[in-house]
Amino acid sequence: MRARFLLSEVRIGLRRNLTMTFAVVITVAISLSLLGIGLLSNSQVSAMKDYWYDKIEVSVYLCGSLSESPSCTGVVTSDQRTQIMSDLKALPVVDTVYFESQAEAFKRFQERFKNSAIAQNVTVDQMPESFRVKLKDPTQFRVVVSAFSGRPGVDIVQDQRAILEKFFNLLGVLRNGALIVGLASVLTAALLISNTLRIAAFNRRRETGVMKLVGATSLSIQLPFLMEGVISAIIGWAIATGLLAALKSVIDSKVAPLLTFTKFFGWGEVWVASGYLLATGLVVSIFASALTLRRYLKV
Repeated sequence: MRARFLLSEVRIGLRRNLTMTFAVVITVAISLSLLGIGLLSNSQVSAMKDYWYDKIEVSVYLCGSLSESPSCTGVVTSDQRTQIMSDLKALPVVDTVYFESQAEAFKRFQERFKNSAIAQNVTVDQMPESFRVKLKDPTQFRVVVSAFSGRPGVDIVQDQRAILEKFFNLLGVLRNGALIVGLASVLTAALLISNTLRIAAFNRRRETGVMKLVGATSLSIQLPFLMEGVISAIIGWAIATGLLAALKSVIDSKVAPLLTFTKFFGWGEVWVASGYLLATGLVVSIFASALTLRRYLKV
């Protein structure tokens, strides 16, 4: 089949079904955009985990005057404090250890709750001393917890990861919801492509009949219809990629300056998501087109 003839047939088919083609393009664009948002949501969750987990510390609170832990029989002694620090630094998973005194803890508490009435009722001697432990691998926090929980002189071993896990679990639910909505939208686009090609095949049944009589092969008859679906999918993908790029620009210019306490996905993730969307659009379009033509275009 000559390329010029194929392009001519595709152009004619797109022009005859201009309204339906426009509907397919818009539906594909919206569907791929929703799926792309789901993919970028996954990238965002990963970026935030990498950012926050890298900053996670394990806090080893020492026994103080208000401690009620069974391991606390009184205020931590100097020897206990020294031994705990030495043992912390000896752990292979530990990167750095910082000691926070009662005065430093009190200052940080006052800064955090400076507008609260509770700050007026707390004194320096009520604040616990602690060790802030930075791990080489944040996932190894259980090593510190198991080694120092219940140890004499240690009140509580607190891992900040446990606090963040609930937040990331919520983000995971939202991410999965976005992916499900995107996949459902892609299925809708596949059905619309199928219906559009079915209508096109019905409207051009006389032409395809003539082509069959003059000896045209099945591939030569079906290929123009297949290309119509593929071209619609590519145009929809291009629009979806533009929308994702616009979303990234808005995040960089409007959102990121306000939320400086976290990290956002980069442009690399946008282009990777765009690649997945292109592959998805082509596969769905070709599959829906081939299935429809096989059923409704008898050649």
